[in-house]
Amino acid sequence: MGSATRSALEAARAALAAADGVDLATGEQLLAAARAIGSSPQLVSALTDPSASPESKAALIGAIFHSMSSAARALLEGIVASRWSNGVELLTGIEEIGIRAVAASARAETSVEGELFAFGRAVASEAELELAIGSKRGAPEGKAALVAGLLGASASPQAVAIIGHLVQQPRGRRIGALVRTGAEIVADAAGKGVATVTVARELTAAQRDEIAASLARRYGRGFTINQVIEPALIGGVRVQVGDEVIDGSVAARLTELKLRLAG
Repeated sequence: MGSATRSALEAARAALAAADGVDLATGEQLLAAARAIGSSPQLVSALTDPSASPESKAALIGAIFHSMSSAARALLEGIVASRWSNGVELLTGIEEIGIRAVAASARAETSVEGELFAFGRAVASEAELELAIGSKRGAPEGKAALVAGLLGASASPQAVAIIGHLVQQPRGRRIGALVRTGAEIVADAAGKGVATVTVARELTAAQRDEIAASLARRYGRGFTINQVIEPALIGGVRVQVGDEVIDGSVAARLTELKLRLAG
């Protein structure tokens, strides 16, 4: 991520935090705008043209997305008025602010990131389903409809909105990466991190709590646990937080032992 993008993203997050009237519809409109902009290379180029003034970019957004709510349009105009390192990072920025706006509309008891991870696990367990959702040949609207059908009426509207957007505009990301992207943004919006915990068999509630408490002490923030079952680990646990991996699995220790013996 370039320095221009970091500054633009910080400004966009601050604008969202200070905005009035932000609701689920605001987030959905921002995500729809990200898809519309991403489908037009000419529009992406115009919005990232360093020679264009912030006012002209905001005016272009106002002309194209005039039917958006005032809250969504103001946020989008502010985003494009900033300088971004490239078009991909602009789209990533709009997507993040849209997801944060959607997540902010969820009720306190709703674990949107938990729903995202559950969807990712369900899809990963069905090769044909993963292929259907990840295929480049499928129509975006059809993928969104498939997601809505899979999630069903019990899913939160926030999870449906976020996953529906991500599968429509994957930008080369596989379903696992899409789910992590959405969940990490949702968790960060709530002041938490996401830890992927890979184990040979399902954790008990007490074990999950213990791992979460240990991570909170280590990193100084709460964590949402994304549990992945991998019998090949035999025992122990592997924890990944961002790019950091803490591998205490039996499989890892056996591999290390083999390397020592071979050396």
